[in-house]
Amino acid sequence: MTLNNHRLPVAGASNYTLKASIFFLTSLTLFTQNLSYSQTPEKTAQAQTTIVLNTFARPPLSNPFQTGMADLIFIEAFRRLGITVIVVHLPAERALINANKGIDDGDFVRVGGLSKLYPNLVQVPEKIMNFEFVAFSRKTNIRTESWESLKPYSIGIIRGWKILEENVVGASWLTQVADPYLLFTLIENDRADIILYERLEGYGMIKEMEMDDVKALEPPLVTKEMFLYLHKKHSALSLPLAKTLRKMKMDGSYVRIISESLKSYLPKKNN
Repeated sequence: MTLNNHRLPVAGASNYTLKASIFFLTSLTLFTQNLSYSQTPEKTAQAQTTIVLNTFARPPLSNPFQTGMADLIFIEAFRRLGITVIVVHLPAERALINANKGIDDGDFVRVGGLSKLYPNLVQVPEKIMNFEFVAFSRKTNIRTESWESLKPYSIGIIRGWKILEENVVGASWLTQVADPYLLFTLIENDRADIILYERLEGYGMIKEMEMDDVKALEPPLVTKEMFLYLHKKHSALSLPLAKTLRKMKMDGSYVRIISESLKSYLPKKNN
C-alpha cells in the first residue's frame, strides 16, 4: 500500500521510522478531515488560482495585451483575492454563451439583469463603469437631446446592439453593420450623418483609424451601469469581489488605473 509514493515501513524498520510514518499518516488524515469541514464555499472558490474571463470589449477597455482599463481593474481585484486572471476576446453573443455554459469563468462588461436570460451567470453586485451611448459625427452642430432628435439624420449602428435598435425606429435612413470598423467607415465615406456607439470604445476607434475630425456629440443618449458576471460555479466569489472593487474605489487604485489607461484616448480639451 502506498500514499503519494511514501511507503509504509517494512518489517525490520527501526521504531523511529515506524513512529514517524504513523505520525505522518495520522496527521494527514486529521488535516484532510479538518479541511473538508472548514473549507467554506468562498475559500473553495478562491482555491482556484486562475480565472478565465471573456469579453467583447475593445480598446481602451480591453486588448490582447490585457492592459485595457477593464482588464487592469479585474486583474488587480482578483489578485487581491489570490487569483490570476486571463482575458480572452470573443464576439458579444458567443462570449455570453461560453460564460453561461461554464466554458469560460465569466464575462464583462455587461448591463445589469442578464441573469434572467442567462440563469447560470451571477452578477457581481458592484458596477465596473458606466457605458455612455453617444452619437459620433463630423457634423458637430448636431444636438442629441433625445432619440427623437436623431430622426432627421442618416444613422449607422452595429447589428445586434438591442438598446440602439430599439430606439432608432423611424430614422430617415438606417444602416446596420457587423463591426466597429464598418461602422466608422460609414462616417469616413460620408454614408451616414451620425453613428451610434459607446463613448470610450468610440475614442479607441477614432485613434486606431486616425479620424481626428470625428467627435462625440453631447449629451449622451443613454447611460448604463456595466457589470462583471461569473459562472455560478464561482458564485462564492461574487460578494468578496464586489467588496474588493469598492475598496479599490476608496483607496485610489481604481481611479489611478482609469486615469493611466485612458489618458492617450481621451480627446484634448480646448483651452
